[in-house]
Amino acid sequence: MEINNLTPAERRVWRAFPRGEAVDFRAADDEDAAGGADWGPERTVRASVLRFLMLNGPREDGEIPALKLAGARITGVLALQYGAVGHAVRLSHCHFDDVPLLYGCRLRQLNLSNSVLPGLTAATVHVEAVLRLTDCRVNGPVRLGGAQIAGALFMDRAEIVADGAGEPALQLNHMSIGDDLWAPALRAHGEVRLNGTSVAGSVNLNDARLSNPGDIVLDAQTLSVEGDVHLRRVHTFGWIGLRGARIAGRLDFSYAHLSNPGDAALRASSSTIGELWIRKGPAMEGALTLRRAQIDELFLEPESVPDEVQFNGLVYTSLTPQEPPARRLPMLERDREGYVPHAYEQLTAAYRRIGDDYAARQVQLAKQRRRRATLPWYGRLWGHVQDAAVGYGFHPLRAGVWLVSLLAVGTIAYGLHHPPPLKADEAPRFNALFFTLDLLLPVISFGQEGAFAPSGWYQWLSYALIIAGWILATTVFAGVTRTVNRQ
Repeated sequence: MEINNLTPAERRVWRAFPRGEAVDFRAADDEDAAGGADWGPERTVRASVLRFLMLNGPREDGEIPALKLAGARITGVLALQYGAVGHAVRLSHCHFDDVPLLYGCRLRQLNLSNSVLPGLTAATVHVEAVLRLTDCRVNGPVRLGGAQIAGALFMDRAEIVADGAGEPALQLNHMSIGDDLWAPALRAHGEVRLNGTSVAGSVNLNDARLSNPGDIVLDAQTLSVEGDVHLRRVHTFGWIGLRGARIAGRLDFSYAHLSNPGDAALRASSSTIGELWIRKGPAMEGALTLRRAQIDELFLEPESVPDEVQFNGLVYTSLTPQEPPARRLPMLERDREGYVPHAYEQLTAAYRRIGDDYAARQVQLAKQRRRRATLPWYGRLWGHVQDAAVGYGFHPLRAGVWLVSLLAVGTIAYGLHHPPPLKADEAPRFNALFFTLDLLLPVISFGQEGAFAPSGWYQWLSYALIIAGWILATTVFAGVTRTVNRQ
């Protein structure tokens, strides 16, 4: 390209490039680049001129070249596929008429902050420092799949609209980011794809608005993050997929609003998470799936739990905040799979770790009652008997109450009407208390039961006391056995 072909605006950019000087065409600092289609030739630069500067621009001894342009309308396609740009590029507050093509490009640094673009194709791009898309507005897909960024990726307050594009709005899949993914207040209309991405720092999506109703809104399956993932105050319309994700730090959904009615709102099956915080927000509109997830600390407020969950195989070391079983047990009753023994065992273990044995027993009792509903009629009947008698072994004193009550009934009844002896000359002196004990206790004998023969309804009372004694003995034995096996 000859210098004589340049327009006055392009000539300014050309002269500034070798010295790394900035060229700003803006009429005001707060000028909106959305109106860039109406900007005239005095601030229009062809993409081919920028491409030439970036690849083969002039140099000056002792100067560091850089492309720093603001407030320009860029016409034509900025095509840099597989090119190598050895200096910083800043095209901020610019209006792009066509989608930049940066596929496989190598860049020192790229800054497109506050610019308006019809899309961005930069899959497998390599950036040695940072990539900035702060406050960008993109009316088409942003393709960054497979990109390698040595520094951070900044997308704070960016807005991406890809309705009707037939592909994800923001494609960050299989990326490698050497620092943070910084995107607070991001607005994406369409799927955000992060599956297979590796982030050496943290991910910040606080205050983001992500919308893809009825479909996946954030696909972060097998995402790997060495720091935290912040999703505080995020609003999502669609479901979040975190299956197989590995997050070393905290996954924070504090104050979040997750909505996907009729389906799952959050799917984090088989994930490994340092801390998961679901707190201070409304209940999810959609199911919460944590099957086979492994979490060191689960901060889960009952108010934030949706009407449907999947907890089978979920393993956590600690559960906060500390809540009584009456607040935690309803969560387990909402499981899609019905009765899930593992979920009750995990909750029991969490209470035992903090030394609350009473709460642990309450959970185990609730587990037995929930299991009872899955048994055939005779199993349910026997379960009701064990529950009433000794609370499945978790209320052993209840057996003592039953024993004392039956003993009192028998003692009074037989004390008022002594049964006749079988052999008057051999029978011991009748004692109503020990006669009743003989009937109630299946093994121990005081010599009373075999020596006297009650008749009439007193005989039926003796049968009832014998049966009650055997039931009490069996239920106590079953409860003690269950307790010993758990320990």
